[in-house]
Amino acid sequence: MTTGNGVSLAARGLTRVYRRGSEDIRALDGVSLQIRRGEFVSFMGTSGSGKTTLVNLLGCLDNPTSGELELAGRSIFGGGRALSERELTRIRREVFGYIFQNFYLIPTLTVRENVALPLAFYRKPGSEGEVERLLRLLGMEHRLDHLPGQISGGEMQRVAIARALVNRPEILLADEPTGNLDTQRSAEIGEILQDLNRSAGLTIVMVTHNPGLARLGGRLIEMRDGRLHEG
Repeated sequence: MTTGNGVSLAARGLTRVYRRGSEDIRALDGVSLQIRRGEFVSFMGTSGSGKTTLVNLLGCLDNPTSGELELAGRSIFGGGRALSERELTRIRREVFGYIFQNFYLIPTLTVRENVALPLAFYRKPGSEGEVERLLRLLGMEHRLDHLPGQISGGEMQRVAIARALVNRPEILLADEPTGNLDTQRSAEIGEILQDLNRSAGLTIVMVTHNPGLARLGGRLIEMRDGRLHEG
């Protein structure tokens, strides 16, 4: 799902309002931006600034209250029509890879089995052999048959990254990917993401509280009160 002008994601006036009791919480307030293919974009901001809300909307994990989102020139939200949940599921599966602060590994599955899990639901052409290749790339080839409880937090995040990449996504979304890791492990994960962007041309959209990690991207956007502040 690519376009000649190189724009992967285009948002116009994205707004997300949550209802809490009798109060409306405007988590995202009219955000407009473009993310081009091959970019590494970092979003920073305090808790409640709207970072995760924005990434969830860009990744089609949530629906906006108003506004429009285009993926490779195709309207996803707004523009006079809404995609069905089946269509959205297909896009999540085929276009995006997701990394979260919590690793969400299944404790009863081995490292190899956790990484291979997305292939049980959808196998993109060319994904054959990706499990072992990615685990070698991430320095985890010696942990293939270990359970999550037998490896460190940094190693668990490497497994989560491999799982996010196994279906060869066009866009990687990372929400606080080092939030549960110490300084050294955070730096290691940051270097992995930077290398994926530079060597493989992978588009990366990342949310982080870590200034050092945020600066690894080519573009840094601060969020305050649901709005963008790009310097």
